[in-house]
Amino acid sequence: MSRSLYLPEGYAPALSLRETQHAIKYIKDVFQQALSIQLMLDRVSAPLIVRKGSGINDDLNGVERKVSFDIKEIDCEAEVVQSLAKWKRMALYRYGYKAGEGIYTDMNAIRRDDDTDNLHSIFVDQWDWEKVIRRDQRTIDFLKETVKCVVKAIVYTKRKVSLRYPQLKGEICEDVFFVTTQELEDMYPDKTPKEREKLIAKEKKTVFIMQIGGKLKSGEKHDGRAPDYDDWSLNGDIFFWNEVLDNAIEISSMGVRVDEKSLASQLKEADAEDRMQYDYHKMIANGTLPLTIGGGIGQSRLCMLLLEKAHIGEVQSSIWPDDMIEKCAEKGITLL
Repeated sequence: MSRSLYLPEGYAPALSLRETQHAIKYIKDVFQQALSIQLMLDRVSAPLIVRKGSGINDDLNGVERKVSFDIKEIDCEAEVVQSLAKWKRMALYRYGYKAGEGIYTDMNAIRRDDDTDNLHSIFVDQWDWEKVIRRDQRTIDFLKETVKCVVKAIVYTKRKVSLRYPQLKGEICEDVFFVTTQELEDMYPDKTPKEREKLIAKEKKTVFIMQIGGKLKSGEKHDGRAPDYDDWSLNGDIFFWNEVLDNAIEISSMGVRVDEKSLASQLKEADAEDRMQYDYHKMIANGTLPLTIGGGIGQSRLCMLLLEKAHIGEVQSSIWPDDMIEKCAEKGITLL
């Protein structure tokens, strides 16, 4: 196991396996309705696979290998999506959505190069959402207001779940603390980015860490981001403090998407200007695609947080290393 596995002492799941399955469905039903109301989103269907070379698949940090295969009846190679960051913006254009309107969908992906631990699986399931905005809404203030709406939907869901399962004692803070990656580096210059996330989340409980992707004053990046979907000056991650794991847990990555100027500058900085050959990138550069804000919200991670689980494998069926399964079982953690 290449990531560290945390096994909390004295851990005992609050819900049985059967109760957990019921609770997962309840959380998903409640949360997606709350999110759609907060952000005014329509439910749509989304692809599991896209054509290789289309420029639609997310490159994440640019080094992850995609799962690909050929198709018997079509002379092309297909790829399993790594996220729907680019597809959603294309969908808003194709479906004719206007400013203030948006969509959400279930996104399932395979990230074969992810290391597994308490929070990471090679199978990714999340709610992906995207909303058309006006140019004057490409601001930090608008980003913050949108973050607050997402957090309100999570807090509402937590209250509903706690009423149904009173044995769940944890709480979630609705007040969001906003901080940039540079401010974090200035606060904790001798710490790693992950250590900074843990320290600020432990203190503030609910945190939105902003401006991820570009280099900090130290010359290092807080974290990697693809250069062609988020505007690195208008994005961030939502973290909650997780008492079970004694650590920060990232629930959502989101942001205002690139416009023609930020796309050009970020592609240049990432030495990825060759991507301008794709229709998606050309449609941003020439103003065809709408300006948008969007993000992803981890379904299994949210269930894990609200149900006070110690491992994502308690709420998600996937493949795990044999030694991880054994070590978890010794501590009363049953992986699905």
